[in-house]
Amino acid sequence: MAQKPSIPKGTRDFTPQEVAKRNYISDTIKRQFELFGFQPVETPSFENLDTLLGKYGDEGDRLIFKILNSGDYLNKVDEASLKEKDLAKLTPQISEKALRYDLTVPFARYVVMHQNEIDFPFKRYQIQPVWRADRPQKGRFREFFQCDADVVGANSPIQEIELIQLYDAVFTDLGLKQVSIKLNHRKILSGIAEVIGAQDKLIPFTVALDKLDKIGTEGVIKELLANGISAEAVDLAMPLFTIADKNNPFAVLSTFLTDSDIGQEGISELKYITENIEKLGLLSAEVSLDVSLARGLNYYTGAIMEVAAPAGVSMGSIGGGGRYDDLTGIFGMKDLSGVGISFGLDRIYLVLEELGLFPETIDQSVEVLFMNFGEKEVMACLPLIRTLRAQGIKTDLYPTEAKLQKQFKYANNRNIPYVALLGKDELQEQTVVIKNMAKGSQEAYSWKELALFSKEVRSEGQK
Repeated sequence: MAQKPSIPKGTRDFTPQEVAKRNYISDTIKRQFELFGFQPVETPSFENLDTLLGKYGDEGDRLIFKILNSGDYLNKVDEASLKEKDLAKLTPQISEKALRYDLTVPFARYVVMHQNEIDFPFKRYQIQPVWRADRPQKGRFREFFQCDADVVGANSPIQEIELIQLYDAVFTDLGLKQVSIKLNHRKILSGIAEVIGAQDKLIPFTVALDKLDKIGTEGVIKELLANGISAEAVDLAMPLFTIADKNNPFAVLSTFLTDSDIGQEGISELKYITENIEKLGLLSAEVSLDVSLARGLNYYTGAIMEVAAPAGVSMGSIGGGGRYDDLTGIFGMKDLSGVGISFGLDRIYLVLEELGLFPETIDQSVEVLFMNFGEKEVMACLPLIRTLRAQGIKTDLYPTEAKLQKQFKYANNRNIPYVALLGKDELQEQTVVIKNMAKGSQEAYSWKELALFSKEVRSEGQK
């Protein structure tokens, strides 16, 4: 007996209904991307391993899916490395490529390779899948889509303001009210590390801090201590991570970072962004300072942001991003500033599903189904079907001459709003009877009057 097939953990099949809902989200995001002046690009699903390694920190490197070299990949392996089972030495010998971990590093590689074809500043968007060898859990998958928007070649904080407005526009368009956009600045984090005497531990400091919502305060403290940050330094820093609860968080932060030039720079840049966002106003999102926000990826250098779902929804971040002043420098193109954000399509899907925010007709792949009464009737239906399709009405024909009861059941199961009946009598009279499945009413149209019916379908769809 054949073994029942399965799929890898952390991956999913999508039904037609699920694909329709995912397309609704990505189409909404894409529409706003283009309204804000971003252009589409795409990159390969896998990159050279050395393009990706070392760009995300040690933790990120461990989550990269490596691709074994084709053929006898053990043939060129150094015997000593094989016996030692040293992964750091072994991996480059058996793997030269890897599935992309995110869209930002491949985009930086793209910019460097195509710099002579690009007009800077360059605003690009990209909607493609990425892969991470993470532990699967709710809202966390090994294969998932990212929807990114980045601006390179512009170092003005106006770009951060625009990206916050972009977040606000997308989530408002999706009906997601009161999402929380949390802001911080890597220079502020550098200043904190400097003041507590842990500037040489900035990376482990930010990596641990980035896990606050996952492992809690005690877990973060434990990890900080394990990475060689003293208990005194931890005690000095921890009160700052509840700073959002205070009346004037910037004043508290400014006092703490009095002796840190880089920290004061971060405060000044972040205040510029928040004050102007407040002046401009947002449609529905809420913006706040969160000093515990770290965005553990190494390439961020300036303002960072993360979007949380509305209160009451159990979900991690549904978007995030920030400024990276020299990401292309890792590929030899120095001093090109960039800033970008990402939307977590899969998590947004789960949030919309939980809140019941998908339109009722979203999975309506057919608007009119013609019943099948036999070959002569079908041949009369086909020109009418073509007419409706030409007018933008999603129209189909039941493929076989089955019992009408079975055909109606099929239409009900597919939530098809209209059924067209063209039987022996209608063939003789050159008419077609259209039944409204929701109302139970029906009306006859001559073949030449189908344009009137098209208007009815359109008007119903706009309600």
